[in-house]
Amino acid sequence: MKLGKIAVLVVVGGMALAVSGCGGGGGNSTPSATPTESQSNSAPAAINYATDVGVVLPTKAESRWPMAETQFKTAMPGAQVLYSNDDTATEKTNVETLIAAKVKVIVLCPKDAKVAAAAADEAAAAGIKVIAYDRLIMDTANVAAYSTFDSVKVGAAQAQYLVDNATGKGNNLYLYAGDPGDNNSFLFFEGAWKVLQPKIADGTFVVQNSAKAVAVKDSATLTRQQEADIIGQVTTMWNTTTAKNLAEANLGAASAAQKGNVYVLAPNDDTSRVMSDTFKSDADVKTVYSSGQDFTMASVQYILDGKQGMTVWKSDTALVAATKAVADSLIQGTGKASVLTTSYNNNKIDVPSTAADIVTVTKANVQDVITQSGLYKVDNGKVVAA
Repeated sequence: MKLGKIAVLVVVGGMALAVSGCGGGGGNSTPSATPTESQSNSAPAAINYATDVGVVLPTKAESRWPMAETQFKTAMPGAQVLYSNDDTATEKTNVETLIAAKVKVIVLCPKDAKVAAAAADEAAAAGIKVIAYDRLIMDTANVAAYSTFDSVKVGAAQAQYLVDNATGKGNNLYLYAGDPGDNNSFLFFEGAWKVLQPKIADGTFVVQNSAKAVAVKDSATLTRQQEADIIGQVTTMWNTTTAKNLAEANLGAASAAQKGNVYVLAPNDDTSRVMSDTFKSDADVKTVYSSGQDFTMASVQYILDGKQGMTVWKSDTALVAATKAVADSLIQGTGKASVLTTSYNNNKIDVPSTAADIVTVTKANVQDVITQSGLYKVDNGKVVAA
C-alpha cells in the first residue's frame, strides 16, 4: 500500500505538468489552422516566470521550505523566491516588493493565516492573483487557489502511528502542535484528535501535558475554540528552541510514572528530533514513540537509526507541479486547472484547492520510500542527497 501511494504522488505531479504544458495550444488535436483561424484563436502567450511569478516562503529555519524553494526554481525557472523570516511585517514587505515588480501571480505561504489577508487584498487591488501554498490564507475573498495536501489526513497518520504502537492501558501521551497562527496547525490537530480521542477516552492513552485536552477527552469533535485552547497550551510555534523548552518543562513537571514509555505527537520533523532527544535524555524515559512530517534528510536518518518513529512525506515536487499548473492557468486565462479537485472554506469563500496525497514513512518502509522519492540515497548507513 505504501508504494501505491508513492505512485499516486508521481501521477499527481505528472498531471500537473501535463496541464501546464498544454496551455500553449489549448490541448486540442485539431488540423493546422488557416491564417484567419490562427488570428481568431491565438494561443495563450508564453509565460516568463522571472517576471510573472513571485513566491513568498515563511523561513529558512525550517527544513521544509528550502526543500520547496528547490522545487520552485526547477519547475518555474527564474521565479523570485523571497523569505519572510517568520515575521508578518517582512512577509507584507515581500508581497509589496512583488507587487512593485508587477508580477502576475504571487504564491504565498503565510506566517499567520489571518494577518496575510491584508497582503492578499493588496495584491488583488493591483490585479495580481494570489495562490496560498501549503497554508490557507483566511478571512479574504482574494485567494484564487490553495495548493495543499490533505492536512487532516497528515494529522491522522501521525496519530495512527502512536495508536499502532500502544499496548494495554495508561500509556503516557504528550501532545504538541504547530503555530496557532497557521491554519494547518488546526487541521493537523483535528486529524490527530479524531484518531487519538477514542483511545484517550477508553484509557489507552493518558494525556500528561494538557489540562485542556483532558477536560474534553470524551468529546469526539472539538470546536475551533477548544482546539485553540489545547494548541495554546502545547504550541511549538514550529520552532525547535520553543519545542525543546516546552518538552523540558513538561518533563520537569512529570513524575517518574508519567514517563517510562512515552508517545509524543510532534507536529513536524524539526520539532520531533529535538523533542525525541530531550525525552530520551531523561533517565526515567525508557522508550519514545514520536511522530513528524516533511520527510527531511535529518529525520529520515533519525528513522533509520531508530531515534524518530515516523514522518509524513508530502512531496513538494508534486505540490509545486500542481501550483505551476494553477499559476499557468491564471496567467494565461485558460480556465480552472484540473488539479483543483476540492475546496477549503477560509471564512469568506470556498477556495478551490488541490488534494495532493501523502505517504506515511516508518522504519519498515523508509528504504523503499527513499528510493522512490529520488531525493536521497543511503551511503554506508548515512542518508545523503541523491
